[in-house]
Amino acid sequence: MTDNKLEDKATSVRAGEELPEQPLSDWLREQLPELSGPMHVTQYSGGASNWTYRLQFDNADLILRRPPAGTKAKSAHDMGREYRLQKALKPVFPYVPEMRVYTDDTRVIGDEFYVMDRVAGIIPRKNMPRELQLSEAQTRQLCLNALDVLIELHQVDIEAAGLSDLAKGAGYTERQVLGWSERYKKAKTWNVPSGKKLMQWLAANMPKHETICMTHNDFRFDNLVLDIDDPTKIIGVLDWELATLGNPLMDLGNSLAYWIQADDDRIARSTRRQPTHLPGMLTRQQVIEYYCDKMGVDVKDFRFYEVFGLFRLSVIAQQIYFRYHHKQTRNPAFKNFWFLVHYLHWRARKLIK
Repeated sequence: MTDNKLEDKATSVRAGEELPEQPLSDWLREQLPELSGPMHVTQYSGGASNWTYRLQFDNADLILRRPPAGTKAKSAHDMGREYRLQKALKPVFPYVPEMRVYTDDTRVIGDEFYVMDRVAGIIPRKNMPRELQLSEAQTRQLCLNALDVLIELHQVDIEAAGLSDLAKGAGYTERQVLGWSERYKKAKTWNVPSGKKLMQWLAANMPKHETICMTHNDFRFDNLVLDIDDPTKIIGVLDWELATLGNPLMDLGNSLAYWIQADDDRIARSTRRQPTHLPGMLTRQQVIEYYCDKMGVDVKDFRFYEVFGLFRLSVIAQQIYFRYHHKQTRNPAFKNFWFLVHYLHWRARKLIK
C-alpha cells in the first residue's frame, strides 16, 4: 500500500507566521550546498507550542522548527537543546529524525531555529485517516509496537550516548511534583479547584525509589510517524521539546493521562486526541501491565504515576485557560478549559480513593 493520501500533510502558512523566504533560502544553501531547485514552504497545523514548517527542494524534504513569535520564556522553547538532544540520541535511537543544521543567529528569520529531515508517513491524530482501515489485530499490534518504542527509549544507555549531562537526573520525581504544584498555584483562577489536597497527596506519596533514564514526556500517538506500507510499524518519534533525564514511570503516567479508552465517560471521550478508543487498543490497566512486565518492574500500585499524569495535564490546561481568562488569547477553543481542570482533578481524586 503506497497511497500518499495517508501521508501527514502541511498546508499554507498561517497569516502572521510567514518565514522570510529569500534570506532563509540563501542561508540554507550556504550551510547545505547540495540543495537544488526552488524552496517551497508550507506549515503544519498540529502543535500548540513551536511552529513547524516543511521546506521542499528538488532533492530534499526538510522540516524547520522555531519558537512562536514574541516568546519570552526561552527555556520553554530552547531550539538548541532540542537539536542537540536529538543529534546525540539519533545513533542509539533510530526513530529520531536526522538533524541537519541549527542556528541562534536571529538575523536569518528573526529567531533561533533548526532544520531536520522530514520523516514521511502517517501521523495518527484524533482519528486514523479515512482511507486507512486497520483490523482489530493490526490495531493491537500498532499499540504494542508503540509501547515497545517507549520501552526502547527508556532502555537507552545515556552514558554511552553522551546524554548524562543533559539534566540533573536524581531527585527528578520530587522536582516534578513541586514544580507542577507551583505552576498550578501561579495559574489558578477563581473558578477552578484549589488543588491543595491533590498536591499534598502527591507530595506525601512520592515513591522512595526512582530510576533515571531518557524520557520523552509527551509520548502520544500524534507524536509518532507510521510506515505507509505497514501502518503498524513506528518509523519516527517527533516533538522532543519536553524530553529530559527523568523517571520512566512518570513518562508512562503522563502518556496515560491522554489515553482515552472506548468505555470512558462522555467528558473524557470529548477530550480524545489520539485513536486509543479503537477496538484492539489496550486499556490503561493493560498498558501498565504490559510495560511493567517488559521492563521487569514490580509496581503493584501505579496510582501515584496516574494521579501525577492527570494533575500535570490539569496544570497544562489551566495555564492555557489562564491566558484566555486574562485576555492574552482570544481562541474560543480555550473558553471552557476551567471545566476540564475540574474534571481532571475529579478523576485524580477518584483514583486516590
